[in-house]
Formats: sequence, structure tokens, C-alpha cells
Amino acid sequence: MTVFVINPNSSEAVTAGIDAAVAPLRSSDGPPIVCVTLAEGPPGIQTQAHVDGVVMPMLKRAAALEAEASAFVVACFSDPGMHALREQSRHPVLGIAESGILTALTLGQRFGIIAILPTSIPRHLRYVGAMGVGQRFAGDLAIGMGVAELADGARTLERMTETGRRLRDVHGADVLVMGCAGMARFRAPLEQALGIPVVEPTQAATAMAVGRVRLADA
Repeated sequence: MTVFVINPNSSEAVTAGIDAAVAPLRSSDGPPIVCVTLAEGPPGIQTQAHVDGVVMPMLKRAAALEAEASAFVVACFSDPGMHALREQSRHPVLGIAESGILTALTLGQRFGIIAILPTSIPRHLRYVGAMGVGQRFAGDLAIGMGVAELADGARTLERMTETGRRLRDVHGADVLVMGCAGMARFRAPLEQALGIPVVEPTQAATAMAVGRVRLADA
């Protein structure tokens, strides 16, 4: 039985980055972790219309995987379709935004989110409000780069470091959450540059999923 990590956008490069990020969570005694790409999704999920548009295709893809699955991870920071998939599946379903924020609360007192674009921030703010964790929220700042632009590693890390420094020094964040699955490969260098914990949310959600599966089998 497999933990399926579903990338709801159509970027194979993003899926490859997610796959590398969750590699440390793989073990010889399982459960297997398989990352899949939603071919019907947009190249990057950057608007509310993108979020809404991938829900039905993702539910259909998950339904086709249900018999092989032990858990699902929705690997987009807007957690598209997470609640609907929880209704549909008999397995644990983890969203990376929810899991990333919950993990951050265990690592610091005030968390900040590094977004890709300014248009992402209202969605994040709605989510923080819905989760009821606003009192521990330091702020949400964008690096001003779309998903496809994250392929420029040097520029992305520079922007993320600048933005993370502002969240730390100006907004008082003592832990950061990366607000896009496409940022996965930058967690370790960003944490080293800033000197505070940085949560890669797909790692956080997948770790929770693996734990749930292993405990269910204990």
C-alpha cells in the first residue's frame, strides 16, 4: 500500500523536486511513497480559478489510485480538494498547507509564509483565518516569481532569502513555511542562510502520512 503524493499542477519539474524532497522519508520497510503529476492541471497553480479547476481532475485521479493507496498528500499550498478527497477516500488525506502550518507551530511561536506571487497571499490569509491560528501568524510576503520561474535556482534562493529575512527581522517570525511545493529544494540552504527553522510543507505532510500509515499497521 502506497502513500501517493499528488502534484495538482502539470509540471514534471515540480514533481521531480517534490520527489527529491520526500526521498529521506522513504525506508526499506515502507510504506512506498510515489509522487504523481496531474496532467490536467495548469503549469502552476497561481490563482483561485486554478485551485478550483483542479479539484475534480484530482479527485478522479485519486479514485483511480484508491485500491493501491494507504494515504494521499495534496501537494499544493492551497490544499485544493483536500476536504472533498477526505470525503471520497477511506485513507488519510493530508494537505501540505495545513500540515506545514501545524508543523511550524511546533517549531516556533510566530510563523511566516513565503509566497510565490502577491496574488497568492489572500488565499493564504483565508486559510490562516480558517485554521484559527492568526494569533501566531507573523506575516505572508511574496518573492514575486511564478511557479515556472522557480527553475532559476540562484535567483529563487536570493529572493527567498531576502523575503525570509524581512519576515524574521521586520515581522518577528521565528519559523518560516515555504508557500509553494515548487520551492521544495530550497529548504536546507534557506534555513542555513536565515538561522531559523524552515518548513517544507510537502515533507511535513508526507511525514504525517507515513506516520499515520505505520501506526495503523502497528
